[in-house]
Amino acid sequence: MSTPSILSALAAAGSAAAPEAPPAWLQFLPLVAMGVIFWLLIIRPQMRRQKEHQAKVSSLKKGDQVVTAGGLVGKVLKVDDHYVDLELGAGVKVKAVKATIGDIIPPGGAQPAND
Repeated sequence: MSTPSILSALAAAGSAAAPEAPPAWLQFLPLVAMGVIFWLLIIRPQMRRQKEHQAKVSSLKKGDQVVTAGGLVGKVLKVDDHYVDLELGAGVKVKAVKATIGDIIPPGGAQPAND
């Protein structure tokens, strides 16, 4: 046997034994699965919390006790489209951006943890 015929026989045998490549969509399946998991575990709950916060802020009214994002506790004196006037203490009034209101304190304070 000559050398070119041996090489061509080996090349034919090697190409016949090579496994076929999987379909292209199968290679992207793990990336799509990671995207779906990322959406379900991170993005969707964050969007839900953001909607709840916007609903709270839009329902602010005069007399509500609130906590700002900076940790200040005050009573709402006036509500505007973008700002809220708060009374932090006797004679201490501040104007806060409405979006920085963290939470509304329910009347009577917070419930005890063990009740």
